[in-house]
Amino acid sequence: MTLAQRQRALDEALAAFRPLWHAQPFREIRPAWCARWPALTAELLALGDAEQRHLADDGEAAAHFVARHIGELAGLPELARVAACPSAAMPDPGPFWSWEIPGRKQEQIVAFAASAARSGRPVIDWCGGKGHLGRLLALHWQVAVTTLEIDRILCADGALLAHRSSALQHFVETDVTQTESPTLPTGRHVVALHACGHLHRQLVEQAAACGTVALDLAPCCYYRGIGDDYRPLSGKLRTPVAADDARLAVTEAVTAAPRRLRQRDREMAWKLGFDAWRRQVGGYHDYRSFKPVPAAWMRGRFADFMVLMTQREGLALPAACLLGELEERGWQRQREVMRLSIVRNAFRRPLEVWLALDLAVRLENDGYAVTLGRFCERRLTPRNLLISARLN
Repeated sequence: MTLAQRQRALDEALAAFRPLWHAQPFREIRPAWCARWPALTAELLALGDAEQRHLADDGEAAAHFVARHIGELAGLPELARVAACPSAAMPDPGPFWSWEIPGRKQEQIVAFAASAARSGRPVIDWCGGKGHLGRLLALHWQVAVTTLEIDRILCADGALLAHRSSALQHFVETDVTQTESPTLPTGRHVVALHACGHLHRQLVEQAAACGTVALDLAPCCYYRGIGDDYRPLSGKLRTPVAADDARLAVTEAVTAAPRRLRQRDREMAWKLGFDAWRRQVGGYHDYRSFKPVPAAWMRGRFADFMVLMTQREGLALPAACLLGELEERGWQRQREVMRLSIVRNAFRRPLEVWLALDLAVRLENDGYAVTLGRFCERRLTPRNLLISARLN
């Protein structure tokens, strides 16, 4: 199956079942699909904690679970499955290139470099921060690398690291999203490891026009910079994707520490407890959004949290005797949300692959030979898709 054929098949599946993955159980006490598939709803709500955690973490297992009730989804995991990239052995780049790089990030960089085939052309390190990837490629490929980065301090730090490791790398402080910025020089090999939303889309849109001969891109944070709705780059598609939908693609917590997961659960439970009180005093049933909650508000007791939230949102404070009940309701809703969200989890990877295919097919349309693969395993990063393009 070609990339374009897979894109069409995945687009049809996502469009047909959008009510399942567009609904947000955090906002809707019972999404509309619960009434259509009551047996699925009942089985989800009856899940034990261990099984819920497994299905939340493993999107393919979640898809198979949902497909037991909705047989048309049986082929969804195969459409979203991406093969591992061919990987070259990495020689020792010396003791200095990895200074200041955390262990997991260092492994991601090495895996990306091992999967990006050398073109022999000078390299542009797109939105490269301190240029860790560019520095490794300069040493590994023995080519000149230019790192583009908006942050002046990161450029200065990266230049120092390049000097210490004797890498042929220099930095250009620039905002790549501004049209008045210099375009990419022609004949270059551009690499981008975890360039966020608008940054990776900007690169894909201008690559062919700038004469980029090779491109290796690992997208990240697809939702950034898309406004209300995602606008496909490859042509008209059937699936409408809102900003919150695109955010679904990057909600995996596989690399999060247990302490952070417990904190996430408590934050969700407390927000849902507040939501229950606001629905009660407001006399309405629909969800009303509120501004982000400062992290410091989540460090005390639930009672303190409710004082701060009701003051900010202009609501009466519940009586002290109700606070325990509201906190309990919040935790009950959190338990339900996590289980009903397994249906969304089943579509998380398919949606991410759909977004990556839009970039890949756009590059094909612009005359590139393109492959889509995995450059590392999920334990390093769930954002492990690599789009490799070479000008025909």
